[in-house]
Amino acid sequence: MAKLTKKQKEALSKVEKGRIYNLEEGAALVKEVNTAKFDASVDIAVRLGVDPRKANQMVRGVVSLPHGTGKDVKVLALVTPDKEAEAKEAGADYVGLDEYLQKIKEGWTDVDVIVTMPAVMGKLGPLGRVLGPRGLMPNPKSGTVTMEIGKAVTEVKAGKIDFKVDKYGIIHAGIGKVSFDAAKIKENAQELISTLIKMKPTAAKGTYVKSIYLSSTMSPGIAIDSKSVN
Repeated sequence: MAKLTKKQKEALSKVEKGRIYNLEEGAALVKEVNTAKFDASVDIAVRLGVDPRKANQMVRGVVSLPHGTGKDVKVLALVTPDKEAEAKEAGADYVGLDEYLQKIKEGWTDVDVIVTMPAVMGKLGPLGRVLGPRGLMPNPKSGTVTMEIGKAVTEVKAGKIDFKVDKYGIIHAGIGKVSFDAAKIKENAQELISTLIKMKPTAAKGTYVKSIYLSSTMSPGIAIDSKSVN
């Protein structure tokens, strides 16, 4: 086991062992225990009482965080020439089609989100092995396959994120930066969790939200009481 630094020990001592904090306390504490020398991301992990192996218990969707993620999201718009101006005006970092398809084929994936049109999806199919593992494949359910390219780019830039339960039943998402006010971290977390609750599959039985943890890069996890979210 790696030896903890003095700062890490100090941070760990501030998180009371076995205690479950309310969301307001957790949002303030995640800022206090941050030891990174940069503006670290604030992440949330929500364990759900679902079996992701069953299609009727898959939880996947999108949410627009009220205060954004604090991250400069790089967006690639794979569009036909008639949509290029719309994508550029909305703030897409890269706009084009064939030249970027070729770059991706050669291994280039230096973007956070890809937005495209239904007519282009056929060309993206063969690139699934490159894009899929990186979570970059556009999907109509997440709003990244659409004819409203400008709207999609604007929403992603403003803090719209997509999420998907992993094979262990956990949703992981970045909901801000430690430089955010605690109130903004709390409100972003509330928005995500309330969205997850609305999406509870009818096939899911028993406790739906099993646990919630807040953490920042290199900081200890803070257990959050799910009842304090509303």
